[in-house]
Amino acid sequence: MAASASTPWVGVIMGGRSDLEHLQPAIDILAELRIPHEVRVVSAHRTPDWMMEYASTAESRGLSVIIAAAGGAAHLPGMVSSKTLLPVLGVPMPTTVLSGFDALLSIVQMPKGVPVGTQAIGKPGAANAALHAAAILALKYPELRERLAAWRKARTDEVLAHREVAG
Repeated sequence: MAASASTPWVGVIMGGRSDLEHLQPAIDILAELRIPHEVRVVSAHRTPDWMMEYASTAESRGLSVIIAAAGGAAHLPGMVSSKTLLPVLGVPMPTTVLSGFDALLSIVQMPKGVPVGTQAIGKPGAANAALHAAAILALKYPELRERLAAWRKARTDEVLAHREVAG
């Protein structure tokens, strides 16, 4: 069962356009794995009504997973999770003087009942969020499971092809 190319499976959201550079690895991996997705700016603090609308309508619009990036106080992932039953994967952004550590703590310390799957800070976390989303979706879409398995095998093959280091 495949969704149409026009129906995104994953929502990639961020508090501001400045987060896009850190989220690009997630977007690239979703594209490489041919996972339909949308990318939106959804600010918890500057556009709270839009954030609530986005989160509360996500499932009815066909989304299955939301990747939410936020820096500083990092309210976006948790607030979105509070308005949807979909899995929300939080990516802390390294945008403050604390280099994302504040965002990491904000996202990972969600209260009981409002889960957010917290990833690493910045680009590595964004990449892993996309792979985590792919693994969730692969439970439903066998063709995606095959693409994800091939992607992971290619990473293994890359390491094995270059395992000797000249001294």
